[in-house]
Amino acid sequence: MVFPGKLFKNTITALFAVIPLLSIANVSDGAQHGHDEPKDKKEVVDAYIQHHLQDSHSFILFSDEETGEHYGFPLPVILFDDGVKIFSSSKFHHGEEVAEVDGNHYALHHGKIYKTDAKGTLTFDEHHHPTNEKPFDFSITKNVFTMLVTALIMFLLFVGLAKSYKKGPIPTGAGRILEPLIIFIRDEVAIPNIGEKKYRKFMGFLLTVFFLIWILNLLGMTPLGVNVTGNISVTVCLALFTYFITQFSANKEYWKHIFWMPDVPVLMKIVLMPIEILGTLTKPFALLIRLFANITAGHVVIMSLIAMMFVGKNLAADMPISIGLTLFISIIELLVAFLQAFIFTMLSSLFIGMAVQEHHHEEDHDEHTEEEPIII
Repeated sequence: MVFPGKLFKNTITALFAVIPLLSIANVSDGAQHGHDEPKDKKEVVDAYIQHHLQDSHSFILFSDEETGEHYGFPLPVILFDDGVKIFSSSKFHHGEEVAEVDGNHYALHHGKIYKTDAKGTLTFDEHHHPTNEKPFDFSITKNVFTMLVTALIMFLLFVGLAKSYKKGPIPTGAGRILEPLIIFIRDEVAIPNIGEKKYRKFMGFLLTVFFLIWILNLLGMTPLGVNVTGNISVTVCLALFTYFITQFSANKEYWKHIFWMPDVPVLMKIVLMPIEILGTLTKPFALLIRLFANITAGHVVIMSLIAMMFVGKNLAADMPISIGLTLFISIIELLVAFLQAFIFTMLSSLFIGMAVQEHHHEEDHDEHTEEEPIII
């Protein structure tokens, strides 16, 4: 059976758009049809949105609030507390039980692990924050697991692309999609911003960060409930990579412009020095905030629109509006997923290009001084 190209594209777009509806329906249905509703519907929705945005020590695909069952799989917990402690997150039973490991007891509270006693006693301060000691947590959380899966996907895709070139100049399979994107990053991002002579040195980083962010953004649109690029620690790490690559690749002209700006009065050089140093820090800060804010806002908007069906009193009137707006925003989010990966890569290449490009202020000034008597 052959499908028309236009019908196939529209079907795929509709599937991606309706996917977010599945991710909240499972939880909210339990709240809707429960015999006793101890919480207000708005509180249930708020709690679910917060849970979706946060990281966790187990991968929960969906939950049934009516029976209290959670469907998913546990992840390994790795703690450093008087030695390395490795155990399954299933010992916490989704935060309802205390995990006992080598005589030590640990409790899970709002996604963080605290040392406690056999009863799971937690003490709180005036801001209702636990004051119990926290061990060093190196666990494979949901976000870490998702990044490992994404790294594996990227490895298989690029290895497959490399092998396809051995058969001929034209790639096959998924390589037909990867090759135009790689050429696009090279010709439209790396070469214009870094320069044709030095761009190859940074192509590996630019391609890695582009495909990593893009795939993670797409996975965030699925019912898996992952929000990796909406996690501030992840965006900070990505921005730090750009920052360190920029600083360690910078030439002497770059540092000269920061600490002793050429062609300006001495007093202005002293004034501009702290401003330029601060500018090196604000650039990665802009990178991490832009990615974090846009992805988080998109998830919150989609979840809030879906919640209209369950919070509103008139289900027949609210459902078509909620589904229609969710489909519209989801399609836009597919564009945002690509756009944010492109913007992060573009700005990273721009910052690197500013650090490695050659400046010729003094040479141009000397040439102009030598030619001036000839012109007169």
